[in-house]
Amino acid sequence: MANVSIKFNGKEFLLACDEGQEEHLEELLIQINQKFNNLKNDLGNLGENKLLLITAVKVMDEYYETKKKVEQKKNELIELSSKFKELKSLIYEYKNKKEQEIDELNNNHYKLKNEIEINQKNYEKLIDEAANEISSFVEKANLENLS
Repeated sequence: MANVSIKFNGKEFLLACDEGQEEHLEELLIQINQKFNNLKNDLGNLGENKLLLITAVKVMDEYYETKKKVEQKKNELIELSSKFKELKSLIYEYKNKKEQEIDELNNNHYKLKNEIEINQKNYEKLIDEAANEISSFVEKANLENLS
């Protein structure tokens, strides 16, 4: 245990604390001393006990206000976390839909490409058949003209 000597309201006190906590205890006592002296200046000398009580009430009021704000921030964080999860879910849902659309477009593109290739082969076949018929017709016409 460590000891810290402090001055409060003109009196010396020796307080014990855990090793390494001396500086922290001194900082806390500085804050309490400031609050006590501010109240003493604002309210006058009501007596040490009453001023100590009012100081303690003010410190507790600040503590509970801070605690309430922390709870409020925790709730806001929980709400934000929930909204983030919802947004993340929507993003994945959107991504999956778009991947399905891309797959569908790729399949349609593949089908269209195959259909074009089949139509091209059929068109070439028709052209070849038409060319053969025209050639046959021309040959027959030439033969008829010769005879």
